[in-house]
Amino acid sequence: MKVVAFNGSARKGGNTAVLLKQVLEEIAAEGIETELIELAGKPMPGCIACFKCFERKNRLCAVEHDIINEAIAKMAAADGILLGSPTYFADVSASMKALIERCGMVSRANGDMFKRKVGAGVVAVRRAGASHVFNSLNNFFTIGQMIIVGSSYWNIGIGREPGEVLQDSEGMKTMQDLGRNMAWLIKKINA
Repeated sequence: MKVVAFNGSARKGGNTAVLLKQVLEEIAAEGIETELIELAGKPMPGCIACFKCFERKNRLCAVEHDIINEAIAKMAAADGILLGSPTYFADVSASMKALIERCGMVSRANGDMFKRKVGAGVVAVRRAGASHVFNSLNNFFTIGQMIIVGSSYWNIGIGREPGEVLQDSEGMKTMQDLGRNMAWLIKKINA
């Protein structure tokens, strides 16, 4: 069993990474393998609407010079997928949007290849706009027929400067609960 997490922040190791690592720590404590992939410094365009993924049906994006095909393979091999994004102008980061568009299109083109995988979104926010980001992340899971895991609150942590989310005790507890719930559900599905 494995969970793969994608950090869509432009800041490697920033607040979004802190939140994702808290979730992954709880999952790993339950004996499930975890991996965190930082998208920072890995430029990728959004979907170019070429629809070659629908023609070829080979589980690959036709745009090949970035990490998207690697991300698709990691998602396909995982039991659970975490998407994390900071709040940029009340929405997901550009790299997270590109990941959602392209991985989502390839999945749809190949019979919803992430169907029934467990998923959850994690959001870092300075002040406002996090609910929209959370919704954008969750839309990736729902259109792909995935199972969204809940927590004790919305999966949001508050902080601006790197590491500041650690001071958000409710946000950190939410991440702990999310990790435990995700591990529980993955184990039930794989029982």
